[in-house]
Amino acid sequence: MKALTWPLLARTFVSGSVASLATTVVLAALARREGSDAVQPLNSTSHWYLGEAAGRSRRIDLRHTLLGYATHHAASLFWAAVFEVARQVRPRRAPLTDAVAVSALAAFVDYVLVPKRLTPGWEKVVTPRSIAVAYVAMAASLALSCALRERRASR
Repeated sequence: MKALTWPLLARTFVSGSVASLATTVVLAALARREGSDAVQPLNSTSHWYLGEAAGRSRRIDLRHTLLGYATHHAASLFWAAVFEVARQVRPRRAPLTDAVAVSALAAFVDYVLVPKRLTPGWEKVVTPRSIAVAYVAMAASLALSCALRERRASR
């Protein structure tokens, strides 16, 4: 069974979920390193609905954390769908190439194209360098999930 025979929706769900978890963990670790609470980047993602104070929430709660994670996960699934379609269009290209391109596009859309209210909100909690590292983690996790899937399918 070839990797691309998996339905697009299944590939998107797996790679998007991996990307969502990876970036959440990376941002939590970087926030702690920078003196914030680990949950703050996730909570800040809920700012699109709860307002600017969302990033100041330092505890896990349903209002900020659940909404923040649901928003982040949905965005990760969206970008994973873009990645998986790119993989389908050019299956022989290295997964890392597509993953880096999609992650760079996501960063551009998130921090240049969309209104401030629709950004991930991470800029309220962590440094630009940490945000860049989160997008690197996104690219790495997309590429890794694809590579593992392809390796498993080739057995």
